[in-house]
Amino acid sequence: MSGLESSLSLKEETARMQALYGENKKITDGNYDKSLAVKCINGTFVGKKTDNVIAYKGIPFVGKQPVGEYRWKAPVDCVPDDGVYEAYYNAKTPSQLESVVERGSFFYRGEDCLYLNVWKSDETPAKKKPVMVYIHGGGFVNGGTADPMFDCHNLVKENPDVVVFTVAYRLGIFGFFHISHLPDGGDYLDAQNLGTMDQIMALKWVHENIEAFGGDPDNVTIFGESAGAASVTLLPLVKGSHQYFKRLIAESGSPALTRSTEEAIACTDEIMNTLGCGTIAELQKVDEEQLVMAAAALGLRIAPERDGNYLPVDLYEAYANGAVKDVEILLGCNKDEANWLIHFSGVDGFRMWAADRKAWKISKLPDQEKKLIESFCADVKGEDYESDRHLYDQLWFKAPMIRLAEDQTKGGGKAYIYYFTPESSLPYMKCGHETELASVFNHPEETFFTGRAFDETFGKTMRKMWFQFAKTGDPSLSADISPDGKPHEWPLYDLEDKKVMVLDEFDIHPEKESQVGIVDWERTYSLTKYYWL
Repeated sequence: MSGLESSLSLKEETARMQALYGENKKITDGNYDKSLAVKCINGTFVGKKTDNVIAYKGIPFVGKQPVGEYRWKAPVDCVPDDGVYEAYYNAKTPSQLESVVERGSFFYRGEDCLYLNVWKSDETPAKKKPVMVYIHGGGFVNGGTADPMFDCHNLVKENPDVVVFTVAYRLGIFGFFHISHLPDGGDYLDAQNLGTMDQIMALKWVHENIEAFGGDPDNVTIFGESAGAASVTLLPLVKGSHQYFKRLIAESGSPALTRSTEEAIACTDEIMNTLGCGTIAELQKVDEEQLVMAAAALGLRIAPERDGNYLPVDLYEAYANGAVKDVEILLGCNKDEANWLIHFSGVDGFRMWAADRKAWKISKLPDQEKKLIESFCADVKGEDYESDRHLYDQLWFKAPMIRLAEDQTKGGGKAYIYYFTPESSLPYMKCGHETELASVFNHPEETFFTGRAFDETFGKTMRKMWFQFAKTGDPSLSADISPDGKPHEWPLYDLEDKKVMVLDEFDIHPEKESQVGIVDWERTYSLTKYYWL
């Protein structure tokens, strides 16, 4: 499928989605279904029920949306509100450019975007239910909860004993923009990590209101993919965050997808030069669209900042020192992650992207590390672009995943690792980035990243593992609850056997990392210290 064909098909789907779009309103006449109403701190929200699943969409989790004087300011907490509001429709998607691979970007967009969605069964639970909160990906510059992939109706219908949330956060220049070094930047000390602060504020709202939806505030699992996975590995390092969750699932993302203060400032300076601005006062006069366009030239160089204040400078060291030992983690990656880039940008586009990344990071490494990379690439067989593809599989996904599990284990915590292997039917994609999402969210019709539906029983078994982990902290399945009828004992990762769960479409099984060959311990594992966004 060419990029043009992908774009056209998405445009057609976007027209369909926007035809269904509506705006939540305040209900003032008392005419609403009381059985679908949930009273929260900042209002009573009325959802819609379909097939015994109630969805609540577009609920604000802040007291003020981040517009006007609140642009580039920390999220404002909710205030009590006795009003009654519709929660029928997705709210605005965070400001971003349209992207053919992030369908949430085709919805109505705006800076006033801090909302969340909830799905729950209509049954009256005998006890409080486990809660799962999803943080979407998109390279910290794209994506949104409005993407049909993240509609959790099917997920909750299949597993009614769990309450599921999806949350939005500021992206790109609005969520991760270092500006405190500017002449008038003294009041903007948080701007570099606002997206992460938004996520914490959403989790605070969930913690304070979840019981009204039948959920257990003491049994919350955060999960995410790509930038969302990176986010959930960062959130436990934020002071005071552990009260809001006890487990995390990171799919194809890690602390590697962050940047240093020096890198953040360099990106800001590029944007300031593009806009011709020298101060925040001047930036405040620039409209939303211009800011998004100016930041677009940075590509995938916008991300949370290891600022030494809100987030540690050395994220892995914090894990190794036990900062996350009381949070159980499940993490993993796909077999051919970087093939996603080749599929969507083409071989020539990927070559250009890889050359840019090498100039941005690899060219600045000490000679010893450059030689490690050269040696690794020289051993890769196949077409000339394959060496870079395998290299970025290692640097962005595989080595950081193993490093995080190692450090979590060293710090006294628990870690489980998976390795997802089913291949798509799309040109170049193989088992690339995002190919697991349709299985995780129970959307077999969503074949945009796969070209085909994966085995139904495989997907159901994988989801059961996710939910079992969210319920108990252990993703293992006994035969009586396993959808494929087989027991699946998922071993903890340890520093000796280093076992991972291979999620093969027709053979889910644990195996030693050394047998799978996920990471190159001699040539890429040590490079995790440089981070790689």
